[in-house]
Amino acid sequence: MPQQVKKTLVISIYFALTISALLVFWQTRNFDFVNYDDNTYVSENPHVLNGLTFDNIIWAFTAGHAGNWHPLTWLSLMLDCQLFGTNAGWMHLVNLLLHLANTLLLFTVLTSASSVEPKKMTSALWPSAFVAAAFALHPMHVESVAWITERKDVLSTFFWLLAMLVYVRYIKQPTAARYLLVLLIFAFGLMAKSMLVTLPFVFLLLDYWPLNRINGFNWKIIYRLILEKIPFIFLSAVSSVITFLVQRKSGAMPGININGLPLKARTVNAFLSYARYIGEMFWPQNMAVFYPFDAGSFAFRQVAMCVLLLLVMSIFVIRFGRNQKYLPVGWFWFVGTLVPVIGFVQVGSQAYADRYTYVPYIGLFIMLAWGLPELLAKLLSASPVESPQRKIALGLSMVIVLTTLGICAHRQTSYWKNSFTLFSHALAVTQNNYVAYGNLGVAYVNLNSYNKAIDAYQQAIKINPEYAFAYHALGVACAKLSRYQDAIESYKQAIRIKPDEADAHYNLGNSYAKLGRWPEAIDAYKQAIRIQPDLADVYRNLGNAYARLGRYQDAIEFYKQAIRRKPDDAEAEFDLGNACYALGRRPEAIETFRQAIGIKPDYAEAYYNLGIAYDDLGRYAEAIDAYKQAVRIKPDDDEAHCRLGAAYLAIGDKNSALAEYNILKSLNSELANKLLKEINK
Repeated sequence: MPQQVKKTLVISIYFALTISALLVFWQTRNFDFVNYDDNTYVSENPHVLNGLTFDNIIWAFTAGHAGNWHPLTWLSLMLDCQLFGTNAGWMHLVNLLLHLANTLLLFTVLTSASSVEPKKMTSALWPSAFVAAAFALHPMHVESVAWITERKDVLSTFFWLLAMLVYVRYIKQPTAARYLLVLLIFAFGLMAKSMLVTLPFVFLLLDYWPLNRINGFNWKIIYRLILEKIPFIFLSAVSSVITFLVQRKSGAMPGININGLPLKARTVNAFLSYARYIGEMFWPQNMAVFYPFDAGSFAFRQVAMCVLLLLVMSIFVIRFGRNQKYLPVGWFWFVGTLVPVIGFVQVGSQAYADRYTYVPYIGLFIMLAWGLPELLAKLLSASPVESPQRKIALGLSMVIVLTTLGICAHRQTSYWKNSFTLFSHALAVTQNNYVAYGNLGVAYVNLNSYNKAIDAYQQAIKINPEYAFAYHALGVACAKLSRYQDAIESYKQAIRIKPDEADAHYNLGNSYAKLGRWPEAIDAYKQAIRIQPDLADVYRNLGNAYARLGRYQDAIEFYKQAIRRKPDDAEAEFDLGNACYALGRRPEAIETFRQAIGIKPDYAEAYYNLGIAYDDLGRYAEAIDAYKQAVRIKPDDDEAHCRLGAAYLAIGDKNSALAEYNILKSLNSELANKLLKEINK
């Protein structure tokens, strides 16, 4: 093939890959956040919402928020907020652009790796294009692209593929600079998502094929290649330890036997998941954001068949791997890259997840892309290069398969439009999906449809009586309807299941407070603080509870704790001022009210109480100024108008007092008459 024709063909493939990915995922530009981790990652995360500040950058590298250590993912989302605010559509488009970049990089990597032996480049062009297209369009990859939370997936894969590309170029021309560049990109990838820990293993597979650095089982060569990967393996080990510690600390990784997930069940589920992933690659159907883990559904015959499938496939690819090297490379790519997420070490309560196939499916696509042409050539008894029947058959089948994948992916993407479409679809295609019911309930709460939310939470609890989240959320919905006793019972159930859930203790305290049960509210707030000492609002509410009991000195201490943790909390300053006033400490109260006004200049209540404190000290001119500000902000505040009139009388300004009386007549006749009596004295 002439060089110019080859170049034109490559450009055409890049163009076709770009257009096909855009046709499937362009719809996401109009999608919203979903209330399944998007709130934790973006919409309710102040560090991300405030953009790229010095403090937020430090937080990204030091926090284990959401049970993960992936600072580059946090920085990426912060940059989105810096550029686009809270526009979910733009964040979806960034995910799409990263997915598109990954698609083009994958095609580039495969053709570049094959061109280590130049005569193979042309023959690798179409298989490489198929792998990249299948990667771009497979419905199982929709979750990684259409879910903003999965920025970590598309971003880390970008670094994965970029590291592979630089690694291939390092093999072509080994230099220390290129080697260090591969190592640096790999480190960046680990800081986007720890799933890259298997990349050194994939490098070894690439060494076998298509780089052909391993000819036969020459142990000296294999030892040298492993030694070459030692720095990468070290980074993988460090990342694995960090991830383990962060997830263990956050509670994302349960123990060996907790909540019905014993190690035996996890192991069985791992084998079943491998088989499911293989099946879903060929026939993707009933895809959902969450698949419940059901240990009771495991049948021995089913498990045995899955184990047998894995053994037979492994033996098969090893048997034929000497001549068809792509077979063991593709198979062990699939098996190996799934190991961190296959469930031996359970993170979360899902049985398996579509997003986990984003990188592993590349291995299966490689087996198909290089294996089917050879198989078809043998069936047609023709040369792999010269057979026109083969070219026509492969071309048509490739178009049909990829078009079908694209149509299915487009439809699957549409379910990610918002929380209702996402979780309603999940309930339609899965059984006993308590997580889908729980998150559908949250969506109803966001629309103030509390009764519908309660129904959804109760369905979730019916399926899984130990689902702490549903009990907690049920309590919140009941509290919104002023059903505080029902809320208390729900919070208690949530705490029984997860004793260290600070928010449940906090909301329990709030419900007790609504019923005036102040000692119980105090106990609940103290439990929340014990678990999470930096919750400023809990300190403030605890201060309010003590104030209600007349224990103002205790209230003051907790208000100060709240302000220390949240210096811009005008309400806490206001409450502190009231407590100081109750103890007769007028100067302190005045100073604190002024602090509240400095934070919130339109704080009418603070101006009003400031005026009262000035009144008590006989500082009437300052009281008048404060009352004037209060009625400016709230013109219908009858109490403020009455006190303002009285303050005018205190300085002998009877005309101004009469003006306030005239205003007060239309607001509160009783207060107006009271003020008139003072004027007429």
